[in-house]
Order: sequence, then structure tokens, then C-alpha cells
Amino acid sequence: MSEQPLNPTPAGSPNATPADATPAAPARTGSTAADAHADALADASADEAAALRAASFERARRLRMEPRFPGGPAADPAGSHHERRIRSFQPRRSRVTTGQQESLERLWPKWGLDIDGKRVLDLTELFDGLPVVLEIGFGMGEATAQMAADDPGTGILAVDVHTPGQGNLLGLADRAGSTNVRVANGDAVILLREMLAPESLDGLRVYFPDPWPKARHHKRRLIQPEFLDLVAPVLKPGAIIHCATDWEPYAEQMLEVLTAHPRFANTAADGGYAPRPAFRPLTRFEGQGLDKGHVVHDLLFARV
Repeated sequence: MSEQPLNPTPAGSPNATPADATPAAPARTGSTAADAHADALADASADEAAALRAASFERARRLRMEPRFPGGPAADPAGSHHERRIRSFQPRRSRVTTGQQESLERLWPKWGLDIDGKRVLDLTELFDGLPVVLEIGFGMGEATAQMAADDPGTGILAVDVHTPGQGNLLGLADRAGSTNVRVANGDAVILLREMLAPESLDGLRVYFPDPWPKARHHKRRLIQPEFLDLVAPVLKPGAIIHCATDWEPYAEQMLEVLTAHPRFANTAADGGYAPRPAFRPLTRFEGQGLDKGHVVHDLLFARV
């Protein structure tokens, strides 16, 4: 036997509820968007629930693509060029400090660019006529900033996907008074393939790329024959590709792949590794590896 309401609505009243109607659930106070989404899914049919989940996914995707800061680097600059390809990097978002955010907001419009794959860069204009080297993967940017300060006559196009590192490098270059650094955000493969003119680079630097140590991940390593096929056309004859790693198996693979490529020649007389050039700073990361007994190998190959 059901309980009767304490104050039943008189029959015939405009507000009377039919006997077979289900009373509406009381409104929840302080409900969140997640609560509302869960309620909608619970009340929806299977098709409606699938549509709601798709809409939620699309909203989340658009949020990921929005710049984190006004006028700053885009979260997914080449989103319209999406392709199913094994990548050598994993974009990650970690905490951006107040100083890094300030540098991004102030300096990105001046010294930053997104790798969107929609145009060919005019490096002569971008670097005021300086010879340009491309650096792929600069971490927090300390070594890049030091190389830029030590050699103001060379432009450095530094590519990475790590937002804190982008802001840190911009701040370091600004404080040092260096105007020969440009920070590119996105996939270096798209940059090489679609945004650089033939023979426009005077060098390429790849320092301590992710070694992807597990055998099943070796296909993700950056230095592969297909990558060198992209690099060779955009390097000027005689330009140097300079790699460095403290992961011995990866160093061996780099040496093998570079030696086998017909467009590159080893500058080391013995056909092996090269001494660390004076212009490459000893980084904090490298120092930590040396303290652990790691051996760092440099490879310098000229484009022929």
C-alpha cells in the first residue's frame, strides 16, 4: 500500500497529477556537468547514449586543440593533417610555471611558430639572412640557449612539443639577449616534409632523442632510413647532421643507419664516433648520465 502525500492536491485542480503518472525526480542542488551527463546517459536509449558520448568526445578533442595561452602554441597545430603514422615522440602536458607562461604569452607571437603543414617557411626572412640549423627535441632549452648565445651568427630553428620547455627556451634566449632562436611547436616530420624548401638548412642537430629501449618500440626511434630520406633534400651540400646519445644500442643503430645512407658521409676518419664538438654544451641531463657511468657518443655526418 503506497503512502499518500501529506497535502494531496484536490481532484480536478489544474495542478493535479494523473494517478498513473510518475512523479518527477526532485531537482539536485549543486549538480555538476558530469552529473548532468550521467543523468542524460541513464535516461537515453542506446543510440542516444552513443550520440551523447560522441558529442562529449568531440568537446574534449576541441579543448585539447585550443591554445593553452592567448596567442601561444597550439595544442594540435597540424590537426587537419592527421595521419596514421608511428611517431617518435609522445606529446605531454606538464605544469607550466608562471615565468614560462609569461614568456609564452609575450614572446611566442614574436619568436614562435606552429607546425601546421600549410606553408613553406622563408628561413631567410625568418632569421634575417642568417644560416639556419634545425634542432629537433631541445628539452628545457638550456643547451640550445647557450649555443645561440655563443654563436649569434647562426640561426637555430628549435622544434619540440613540450610546452614548459618552449616557454623556458624563449625566456632563456630573451634574458641572454639572443635574437637568433625561433621555437617551432609540433611534429618535425611534417616540418621537414611540407614546410622547408630544398637545401634551406645548414645543419641538423638531434641531441639525446628518446631511445625507445624496448625492442617492440625500436620502430619509434627517430633516426631511421625514412627519416634521413626526408632530411637529405632540405640540407645544403656539406651541411652536418649531428646526433648524440648516451644509449649505447641506439648509438650503434644511428651509426649503422647513417653509414648506410648514400646521401651522408661520416666526418670521423675512422668511420666511427666523433669527439664531442666544443660548440655542443655538456647538459645537465648528460652530466647525470655520465655520473651513472653512461658513455655519450657523438656522430657527425656531412650531406653529400
